Amino acid sequence: MSDNQAAASEAVQAFFKRATGSFINGDFRAEGNSRDIIDPSSGEPLATIAEGNKELTDEAVALTKASFDDRRWRDLSPAARERTLLRFADLVEQHGEELAQIETLNQGKSIHIARAVDVGFSVDFIRYMAGWTTKLEGSTREVSIGMPEGTRFNAYTLRQPLGVVAAIVPWNFPMMIALWKVVPALAAGCSVVLKPASETPLSVLRLAEIAVEAGLPKGVFNVVLGSGSVVGTRLAEHPDVQKVTFTGSTAIGKQIGHAAVEHMAHFSLELGGKNPMLVLEDADLEKAVNGALMGGLLNQGQVCAAASRFYVHRSLHDEFCQRLAGAVDGMQAGPGMDPQAQVTPLVSQRQQQSVLAYVERARDQGAEVHVGAEVPSQGYYVSPVVISNAAHTMEIAREEVFGPVLTVIPFDDVEEALAMVNDSELGLAASLWTDSLAQAMHLTPRIEAGTVWVNTHVTLDASLPFGGFKMSGLGKEFGPEAVNAYTELKSVCIAY
Repeated sequence: MSDNQAAASEAVQAFFKRATGSFINGDFRAEGNSRDIIDPSSGEPLATIAEGNKELTDEAVALTKASFDDRRWRDLSPAARERTLLRFADLVEQHGEELAQIETLNQGKSIHIARAVDVGFSVDFIRYMAGWTTKLEGSTREVSIGMPEGTRFNAYTLRQPLGVVAAIVPWNFPMMIALWKVVPALAAGCSVVLKPASETPLSVLRLAEIAVEAGLPKGVFNVVLGSGSVVGTRLAEHPDVQKVTFTGSTAIGKQIGHAAVEHMAHFSLELGGKNPMLVLEDADLEKAVNGALMGGLLNQGQVCAAASRFYVHRSLHDEFCQRLAGAVDGMQAGPGMDPQAQVTPLVSQRQQQSVLAYVERARDQGAEVHVGAEVPSQGYYVSPVVISNAAHTMEIAREEVFGPVLTVIPFDDVEEALAMVNDSELGLAASLWTDSLAQAMHLTPRIEAGTVWVNTHVTLDASLPFGGFKMSGLGKEFGPEAVNAYTELKSVCIAY
């Protein structure tokens, strides 16, 4: 364990004092009950914010709707909106170190992940989505309308922004997932009100400040803090919200969808995953082990698409487990601000206790449990765990743990393995590891998941749609599909 923790910059410390509550119409609103925001590496407060309530949520929705109704954003030319979003990307990049530190201190993740993924990927994502402002399009249609006799018709489709979008984002990648929702909605011409997770509101508040600095009109992007049961529920059920976009658990996603349907709002849900990694007999073992470590332990396994159940051919199983165990034994634990730390804390004590309980139940059910590096007693740490010779029917192999737990299950026959891979109510992502092109082409269509990687895992690109099958959700993030999801398709038919 290391004490080599860098101190937060002056800009970050100043922001923690400035960010007093929800960000509405360009200003912080220190209204509501006070709540301490906790540093997961120590359990000590980072900042104190005021949580919003139903009344503040209604006010935020009204102001967001006013910004849409007065057309201050959507009536700008597509090129003007694109330039604003590109300035936003430039400012996120310029403030990248500040944002990375805020994310690390609030969420617990490694500063390296915050810099490369939360900031680096996000900057690329904003720039990619900014380009769609000038590329939304409809099409002309040849129609065969026979009446009135002698009349001719010109028919076409066009895309128009939906209106007020309510975005509800989780605590694992607060800033990045917020941008996955906010930027496509803005590119389409919508106005957005966003609720971050109660545990991790800070980076999103800083983003909202930066968006105004970039030239986004005040009121077009508002942030309301508060609990899911109060603020999230009110956003989902609000009659002036035309779309709800949510990332989180399947159970809460169902509630969000039901609430949205009551007033016929559009909704998209990116939900849980219990994502398999299928390692065939001919796989490159070293690549597969490295892929398991990256795919399973990125952000300490707090990733919706993380690999968490590993089906490994029996001929490779023992060595695969040994290599995983050796790797996690050699990891160094410490706060996310420590550049040497490979094992950083989970987001909260509640999440820590949930993961530890899963591991204990797996041990009680007879699984072989290997606990890796020693971790600090202060803070919300969980040492990486390798569970070997597990059974597919065990809870640890079927439920989303959302922590650094790698469960390895041996198989003898590919068809047997494929059946286990697909035997889940979830279907967010999966990966296949093989050196056989024939096996890759044969098996990928048969794996029931929204994304299937071959010889890689948890590698995303802004142009490639991402979203789940089955109970893992509805709708897609990324690509043109994401922007189109914030539009209505209108048909126009002109007689002449």
